[in-house]
Amino acid sequence: MTGLRWGILATGGIAHNFASDLRTAGLDLQAVGSRRAEAARAFADEFAIPRAHASYEDLVADPEIDILYIATPHPMHAENALLALEHGKHVLIEKPITLNAAEAMAVREKARSKGLLAMEAMWTRYLPHMVRIHEIIAAGTLGEIRAVLADHTQRISTDPAHRLNALELGGGALLDLGIYPVSFAWDILGAPATVTAAARMGETGADTEVATIFTHASGAISTSLSASRSAGPNTAHVVGTDARIDIDRVWYTPTSFRVTGADGTVIEEFVSDIEGRGMQFQAIAAEEIIAAGRTDSDRLPLDESVAIMETLDEVRSQIGLRYPQEH
Repeated sequence: MTGLRWGILATGGIAHNFASDLRTAGLDLQAVGSRRAEAARAFADEFAIPRAHASYEDLVADPEIDILYIATPHPMHAENALLALEHGKHVLIEKPITLNAAEAMAVREKARSKGLLAMEAMWTRYLPHMVRIHEIIAAGTLGEIRAVLADHTQRISTDPAHRLNALELGGGALLDLGIYPVSFAWDILGAPATVTAAARMGETGADTEVATIFTHASGAISTSLSASRSAGPNTAHVVGTDARIDIDRVWYTPTSFRVTGADGTVIEEFVSDIEGRGMQFQAIAAEEIIAAGRTDSDRLPLDESVAIMETLDEVRSQIGLRYPQEH
């Protein structure tokens, strides 16, 4: 199957970004669903989408849809993805894939029982500069990788009702922002052997700053800082014995990087030159996976998404962050 017919579940900001990039890439966007008919209709009009559904149930039952992008807040991801999978739809699930590892395991079990693709929409992994970084590492240019450092720090909102602060919406810097550097550390160094975390908590009990230190099987160390009340450099670095990669701001979006040797010589410079925000690359990857008759991503296997949620669960345990949905 090629040229999949896409639907988008929910109509928030991230759904707008995704729809725009799908249109940029010329992919087939056929339907959108919202809990409010007027929101679905307005979204459909904005992006020239043929069908607008007034409920998620109607959207997943649409026979003209092959794959759904799940764009709700992460506490709803598992419920929405399971509904779509039950109706035979492949799913690309906005990051983090779920609220916790138990929910991610349930999505994995359902996807496998149905023979469908369930893929975390960690779009950064599919961007051209990240693909090139992996090529450089594979070529041995960096020597032995000793450290990975990354931050995701923004000044967002102090409003207690904002989703970054509301515990019932999965609030906190970790799941919304920290997922990026944590997933990046996994991507470069593999699973952490040890996890250490510290955080500062806001007025609602959600974390406003969280720092992590991981050790990995190779002996390498990764560190991250995520924050929702202050804007930092938003850069990332992969440091090896022979050279390092410095990824410019904003490192998890289409950007530039340099490879610098241990003697300070610049070995390579890379500048991203793409249209849109770059969310189309994960969608193209999903289509290619399904066209090849497969149901898992090489760049981010579902097992890895589950394991990353286990790491985030451990971080939350250490900083004392628990959501009201969890019993």
